[in-house]
Amino acid sequence: MTISQRMQFSAPSGERVPAVSVAEMREIDRIATEDTGPSPLQTLEIAGQQAALAAIDLLGPRWRDGRAIVLCGTGRTGATGVCAARHLANRGVRVQVVTVVPPQRADGALGEAFLALAEAPARVTRWDEAFDVAAADVVVDAILGCEPADEALPVQRGLILAARAAAAAGVPVLSLDVPSGLDADTGDAPGDPPGDAVRPTRTLTFGLPKRGLTRETAGELWLADLGIPPGVFARAGVAFAPFLGAAASVLLAYPGEAMPFRD
Repeated sequence: MTISQRMQFSAPSGERVPAVSVAEMREIDRIATEDTGPSPLQTLEIAGQQAALAAIDLLGPRWRDGRAIVLCGTGRTGATGVCAARHLANRGVRVQVVTVVPPQRADGALGEAFLALAEAPARVTRWDEAFDVAAADVVVDAILGCEPADEALPVQRGLILAARAAAAAGVPVLSLDVPSGLDADTGDAPGDPPGDAVRPTRTLTFGLPKRGLTRETAGELWLADLGIPPGVFARAGVAFAPFLGAAASVLLAYPGEAMPFRD
């Protein structure tokens, strides 16, 4: 499939940014992991740092006085949220992590993220302990990402409802990669009951935008660079012209919309 045949977003540079399916993004990750690099932990660290900076942007000029609640699921999405919490705490933001998996039981990338977080001034709360999303100044949705909503555990669905409650209370919500509960390929929100997906203020997607993202479901859409070389994308059948310029993340226009403001 050529770039002209793909669903395309627009970058501030004027370049077109191709959308990818979940399967394509997984293939891109596989090539990077098994053949070329960067490693999963390298891209995780970049994603977490970019997520923290996006949360600070949503907090606004008085971000140092802000309070962030990070809702963390399992696997790579949860690990990205924990990593983002560390970067926020490192900068003096008051951070509470609400997690599905207790730190002492976490393994893999999530376990490593919690190990590093233990040295930062962040509070970790189990999902079944008391927390108040309405008291936060920003909520980070790191619950599911691209994971299928119909495979979510009841505790993950509970965190999705908490993120929705935060949005309803006027708290800015940042979703990582894909709003949790949303099908990244179709844009549907199957869930149980159907339609229970996070409705964020902003989505920070990674690598390339996913096909199911729309303004109605994902809010303001930013794309964060993970340092994956163009050749890795090309090997997975996705080729495009450089569009990031000097930035580490860029605001995207959805298909059919005017391009974002140019520098």
